[in-house]
Amino acid sequence: MEKDKEQSNKEENDKTRSLAQHTTDDSGQLLTTNHGLRINDDQNSLKAGERGATLLEDFILREKITHFDHERIPERIVHARGSGAHGVFKVYESMASLTKANFLSDPSAETPVFVRFSTVAGSRGSTDLARDVRGFAVKFYTQEGNFDLVGNNMPVFFIQDAIKFPDLVHAVKPEPDNEMPQAASAHDTFWDFISVMPEAAHMIMWVMSDRALPRSYRMMEGFGVHTFRFVNAEGVSSFVKFHWKPLLGVHAVAWDEAQNISGKDPDFHRRDLWDAIESGSFPEWELGVQVVPEEDEFKFEFDLLDPTKLIPEELVPVQRIGKLTLNRNPDNFFAETEQSAFHVGHVVPGIDFTNDPLLQGRLFSYTDTQLIRLGGPNFHEIPINRPVVPVHNNQRDGFMRQTINRGKVSYGPNALGNGYPAQAKASEGGFTSYPERVDARKVRARSKSFFDHFSQARLFFNSQSDPEKNHLIDALSFELGKVNAVEVRERMLGILSMIDKSLAAAVAFALRIPVPQDPELPVNRSIPADGDPADFDSYIFEGSLTASDALSMAGTIKEGIQTRKIAFLTADGVDEKSLSIVRDALESAGAVVEIIAPRLNFIVSGNDLQIPVHHSYLTAASVLYDAVYVPGGTNSVATVESEADAIHFLNEAFKHCKAIAADASAMQVIEATYFSNKLPADFTDQTVLKEGIVINDDPEALADKFILAIAQHRFWEREKPRKIPA
Repeated sequence: MEKDKEQSNKEENDKTRSLAQHTTDDSGQLLTTNHGLRINDDQNSLKAGERGATLLEDFILREKITHFDHERIPERIVHARGSGAHGVFKVYESMASLTKANFLSDPSAETPVFVRFSTVAGSRGSTDLARDVRGFAVKFYTQEGNFDLVGNNMPVFFIQDAIKFPDLVHAVKPEPDNEMPQAASAHDTFWDFISVMPEAAHMIMWVMSDRALPRSYRMMEGFGVHTFRFVNAEGVSSFVKFHWKPLLGVHAVAWDEAQNISGKDPDFHRRDLWDAIESGSFPEWELGVQVVPEEDEFKFEFDLLDPTKLIPEELVPVQRIGKLTLNRNPDNFFAETEQSAFHVGHVVPGIDFTNDPLLQGRLFSYTDTQLIRLGGPNFHEIPINRPVVPVHNNQRDGFMRQTINRGKVSYGPNALGNGYPAQAKASEGGFTSYPERVDARKVRARSKSFFDHFSQARLFFNSQSDPEKNHLIDALSFELGKVNAVEVRERMLGILSMIDKSLAAAVAFALRIPVPQDPELPVNRSIPADGDPADFDSYIFEGSLTASDALSMAGTIKEGIQTRKIAFLTADGVDEKSLSIVRDALESAGAVVEIIAPRLNFIVSGNDLQIPVHHSYLTAASVLYDAVYVPGGTNSVATVESEADAIHFLNEAFKHCKAIAADASAMQVIEATYFSNKLPADFTDQTVLKEGIVINDDPEALADKFILAIAQHRFWEREKPRKIPA
């Protein structure tokens, strides 16, 4: 017995010792590689000069990103929750003067595409309506091979150098000790990281704005983020920024609405995209480019290679050069949407890279991450990733190899195979890199032209409409209100005060924390461990452009109501005329009308017609619709008024600033709402279009005004003006 006890104690001690060997505390320690080498600079990748290309020999960058790329399987580390669709792209007119890319040179050609939209931070099972960046990745299956334009719905990013990407994602992901919160940035680690990374200031303005809560994938912009190159047949290079402009305009939902949608239908965006394509309402975007001649590279107040900066459209207008149409849903989600593999390094002749240090790191990372996620080096053979042109090279074998190559030659050069597959001349479509001159020392550093962190953040805030500014302030107040560490909140108020004093004051008022009178400049993370901060203190800069209309959604397209979803609140005894006339008018204008009633299947109108019902009041919710209408009919109106869910439906629609209409005979339903005092006392025989509320006893006149109201998307003027100290 004693011997057994001794053995048990020994095993327990061995177990404790083993656990201790695998436990570490990083407090007070110096940073090292996984092999124990101390790191002097964890902020900058190794480049050929401050603005030069990232070097393959940067073993610290490669170790860090390789580990990051392989941290989670099998879903994507970022952009895990996605929705995809097939479509086509056509260029309007030849762009051959700028690029030799064939798909941009032939207006008669139709290039097949696959597009994947996504959220960034959450897992595959998270909600579509998280406050987050949205991925917008387009795979063009061109006759010269695949071109992947892998972008987001925001034109800038949090960081300037790819070596910081693992840190950013570690910070925004659920915290490692408790795996909370899911698909949310409102927690300590994210804002701690942001509060000591001043380069993220511009992106934070975008993520806290309404752009992070799109109404639909079909109603959001897309951006290539980085500056790329166009190269024409003569070898002349231009810098280019890519844009996607939605033909339905750019629209968002309210934050309270987004939270409700997450509970009612977490697949809201995925369902919206699927339903639109299934119904034949094909989503469309125009491809736009901002082109900067090579000789103008340094003419701006910002650096074209800085991914935290955009080119204001006032300085370089966006040329719309072609149209993307999504016209087919996937046949199988996993085989197509989930297995689609995008990579910024998939380019065709005529499109090339710049030395943007974030882009340079992505060129390494994307192939590496697909190797583990899709099982090996043959992920390009999965049908959704295959090019439409033949593939010929000397690569063989590997996990899940599909191609059966004939012959004994798998190397080059060779004589047994007569030298084939042979290298292609440039005139034969062979890709040649732009011969940019490189003459620099190897350094871990960042160009001082990257040190302006606040002027474009200020430009974005100044460009917002008053409702958009209020929403941004609310978002920051909410997110920082979820942060437990007071010192993080205080640092963020210092950051915000460098963007705009009124912004900082408004958020400080909500947090009941004073704005720092003389906030310390946040540490410039471009400085290596032994750098001199005095050399890097000049990054507070006032840009000459104070506002840009293109940065606000207030001026977006507000014509037409195609694909807008309209709820009709009804019951037995509904006036068939007031229902059908308005429904026909809305559907003729392209809207989708759904009948909601106390019970499913059908309702019986006042003239004994059966009208199909789409949802009951139990299964429907106002947050899933763009507008709401209450038709007439004595019995129907009385029933709707008595339905608490129906009155809540209307109250919530009003709260979220949506268009509301009612037949004049249904006025008692409106009077049961909290917003009835918004209407004039005498409404008879008149149309009231005030704050998006339409009342009329003529269904045709009502329909005309209602369509105009729905087209406005939202009536943000209903929100009370913010009252804060100056």
